[in-house]
Formats: sequence, C-alpha cells, structure tokens
Amino acid sequence: MTATEAKNRKINVGDGNDVVDIEIPDTAHQISSDSWFQVAFVLTTGINSAYVLGYSGTIMVPLGWIGGVVGLILATAISLYANTLIAKLHEFGGRRHIRYRDLAGFIYGRKAYHLTWGLQYVNLFMINCGFIILAGSALKAVYVLFRDDHTMKLPHFIAIAGLICAIFAIGIPHLSALGVWLAVSTFLSLIYIVVAIVLSVRDGVKTPSRDYEIQGSSLSKLFTITGAAANLVFAFNTGMLPEIQATVRQPVVKNMMKALYFQFTAGVLPMYAVTFIGYWAYGSSTSTYLLNSVNGPLWVKALANISAILQSVISLHIFASPTYEYMDTKFGIKGNPFAIKNLLFRIMARGGYIAVSTLISALLPFLGDFMSLTGAVSTFPLTFILANHMYYKAKSNKLNPMQKLWHWLNVVFFSLMSVAAAIAAVRLIAVDSKNFHVFADL
Repeated sequence: MTATEAKNRKINVGDGNDVVDIEIPDTAHQISSDSWFQVAFVLTTGINSAYVLGYSGTIMVPLGWIGGVVGLILATAISLYANTLIAKLHEFGGRRHIRYRDLAGFIYGRKAYHLTWGLQYVNLFMINCGFIILAGSALKAVYVLFRDDHTMKLPHFIAIAGLICAIFAIGIPHLSALGVWLAVSTFLSLIYIVVAIVLSVRDGVKTPSRDYEIQGSSLSKLFTITGAAANLVFAFNTGMLPEIQATVRQPVVKNMMKALYFQFTAGVLPMYAVTFIGYWAYGSSTSTYLLNSVNGPLWVKALANISAILQSVISLHIFASPTYEYMDTKFGIKGNPFAIKNLLFRIMARGGYIAVSTLISALLPFLGDFMSLTGAVSTFPLTFILANHMYYKAKSNKLNPMQKLWHWLNVVFFSLMSVAAAIAAVRLIAVDSKNFHVFADL
C-alpha cells in the first residue's frame, strides 16, 4: 500500500461473519507491503546486529556463567511474551496502530501519546548513537590493524561512520525499501559472527585456563549486575514493534506472530553462540567489543570489522525509521522519493538527525553505558511496563482475576527494575566520565 492510499482509509479485515473495518492512519511511508518472512528478517537483523559482539563483555562478564546463561534464556522468553502482547493490540478498537505512540494514545489519551513518543524517541536515539559508536570502533579496529600510529582517534572514525550512515539514510526512503539490503545485512552478520566464533574457539583451545570470576567489590558487583540486567532486555527488544508490524501484509497479527516466533527461535541462535563462546574463550577479560579480543590473520579480522561497520549502517536505518517516518509525514513528503525536492529534504532532515547523533556518540563513546542506560530508561518502560499495562487496560473485561494480577505483578516488577537499572547506568557513566575525558579515544 502506498502512502497516498494509506491516508485515513478503511479496509475490510477478516472473513465470513468476522469482517470488520480497520482504519489506516495517515503516513508518508509504505505499509502492508511486506511478507512475514521479510519482517522476520528485519527483526533478526536487529537482534543479530553488531551489538552481539559486545554481549560477551557487557552481559556475561558482569553476570558470570550461571547468571548470564539463565538471564539470557529468561530474557528471551519474557521478551517474546511482551512483544506478543503488543502485536495482538495492533488492530485494537478497529484501527491500525502503526506507531507505538498511536497505540498508547488510543488506549490512554493524548498525554500518554506524547510521553510514549518521548520515551521511544530517547530509546531509538540512544540505540542509534550506539550503532554509530560501534561502526566507529570497528572502523578504528581496521585502521589499527594496518597502521597503529594513533594519528586518527576514535572521534574521527565515529565522524566517518556518521557520514556513511547519513548517505545510506538519504538513499533509502523508508523501511520497506530496504528489500535486498536485509539479505546483505544477514550475510554481513554471518561474516562477523562466524569469524568471531572461529577465532574465539581457536584462542580458547590454546589458552589452558580462564578466570570467570565476577570482578570488583561487593558494591561494584551490585551495580554492574543491575546494569547487565538492562543489557539483557536491550539485546532482544526494538522499542518500535508497531512500526515494524505496520509494514506486514494482512492478516497483520497472525503474520507478525510468525515473524516473532522466527526471531525468538532461529533468530537468537547466532547471538547465543557468539555470546557464550566469546565468554568461554576469554573469561572476565573479554572486551566489550569481541573482535578486539580475538587473534587471527589480519585480513580475516579486517573483513569481520568491515562487515560490522556496514551492518551497523543498515541496522541504524531500521531503528531510525520511526523518526524518519515522523519527519516525512509531518512535512508532507509524497510522490517519487528520488525527486529533487524529496532528496533535498532527506539531506537536511535525516542528515541533521544523524549529525546530532554522531556528535553525542563522539562526545561520550561509552558503548556499554549506552546499552545499560537505554535498557533502563526506555526499553523496560516501553517493552515490559507499558506492554503489560496496555494489554491489561485494553483486554480488562476479558481477563480473569489471576491474569489481571499477573499483568500488575509484571508492571510493578519491571518498574522497580527500571529504576534500579537507571541508577546503575548513571553511576557507570559517572565513573567512566571521571576515567575518560569527552571525545575519548577508547
């Protein structure tokens, strides 16, 4: 469905006696045009982005074997459950909720619309800053492999990464236009994941013993474990499920459930493998960017890092798409996406957005801290607290007392986790800010 056809029209959904009219809100981007399999690859691209190269260091090192393995499995199950709650509300009330804020506003009212949009914007902005840091770190890793003269620093590579992201954002008008780029992204993910696994196994076999002890004082451990809990939920959740679901063909709920089941079964296996094997090979000394820990031929490490750079660019475009959709719809961008007027708009709007993201990334290039803070202040509220309470409120008349209690327990538990993780993340940032100056060359 094109943007013009999508403008506040109604369509018939269902069959037999269950046919209902579903209202489609105005948007400048395409909706209902993708198969469930393409949407599944969008979700899998997010879960196996270059961020997976950091989970050995940011999840396993603070939690250890038992905490890390159990935590990842629990986070997988809980995240699948929370995402299915959101997916089932996509057509609630006879209207397609193609944006997270639209769904919250429909259920709660105008104030919730703005609050949810603010939370989601912060969530996606910090995720995208992380992708730029990742791409910059990988670019620096390639440079250091061949020319370790320290002439160029991490902020320089972050700036180059930001420029590459901006060029890609200008050339790809909307989420559905990624098309073949999703296959490219999957191929790139396989390259850096396979390289990281093979080189980690080789190093692990050569090293007779590793230290798996959780490092630090009791107080330090408490904060790092709490921060790692935020990293667990960050690993599995997009914070933009309705926006992704908007692209899937009818029946949207059934097809989205297929995509989610794919994401949380086959889609998580590469991430599990690289996370566990990386920690097994290097123990508590594992880097927060696994390719910095591995040893191997220069060209192999360079290939893996270049793949991580390019995959980060594609992933950033996915997570920035709600912001791009808002700007395009707000300013009435229609017609041929490659018309001069539309190209100039994307250069100004998307280029400006990425320029600000790049500046913040270079200013505070602490990747693990970004992951913890993002999980605490936005992923917990958006994916767990809001999902459970929205489902409770929308389906209240259909839930029995035990189901209502279950959703309230989830709301309370994840609210407490969000507060604790936010405190831990702020402390981590404060500690790192003392140890490193702004525009640090990490």
